[in-house]
Amino acid sequence: MRYARNLLLISLASFAISTNGGTAASLFPLPDVFAPPPAAHADLPADADPYYSTPGGFDKDVDMSLSTRREIADPTGEPAGTLTINTRLRKLFLSLGDGRAIQYGIGVGRQGFAWKGTAEVGRKAFWPGWTPPPEMLERRPELPAHMDGSMENPLGARALYLFQDNKDTLFRIHGTNEPNSIGKAVSSGCIRMLNSDVMDLYQRVAKGTRVVVL
Repeated sequence: MRYARNLLLISLASFAISTNGGTAASLFPLPDVFAPPPAAHADLPADADPYYSTPGGFDKDVDMSLSTRREIADPTGEPAGTLTINTRLRKLFLSLGDGRAIQYGIGVGRQGFAWKGTAEVGRKAFWPGWTPPPEMLERRPELPAHMDGSMENPLGARALYLFQDNKDTLFRIHGTNEPNSIGKAVSSGCIRMLNSDVMDLYQRVAKGTRVVVL
């Protein structure tokens, strides 16, 4: 009798699970490993950090004719692929090899906010969002806590985040919404470029690129 009763209970349970997919799914959820991976943003460059970037962007609104870049004899002595930032000259050089480099005009940190040393590109962002650090918010409480990427965003069209020993230095090479600041010492330590120039630089360098700031 006990065997017959157990057999009946097993049959009823099997019938309930087979005819109620929702119940079966809730009782036996699939592990996350079977879930499909999140879709990549087709409107972000493949190397752009999606957590710091704005899908879609505003490239069509950038005046690409406004540029400072030109190819010159390389004054840095650095190997090909190195970025050298000369804060005194307010120039950025991308060494190409064979004694050549691309030179860009930049804006640099004002007195008291300059930074020098060696770092590497640890993150790349496409129309980056901007979150002012707490120290800046203390100095300028009128600033927003966060601003999404836009033509009005002070980080401009692209940003290269400088890291040392795998840690964010909080210094960036980025575009600007103030093109007249190029060639001046006005920033809070970051390196500003015209939007057209930083868009050009972005596509020429990869994460891990060595950066020398003089």
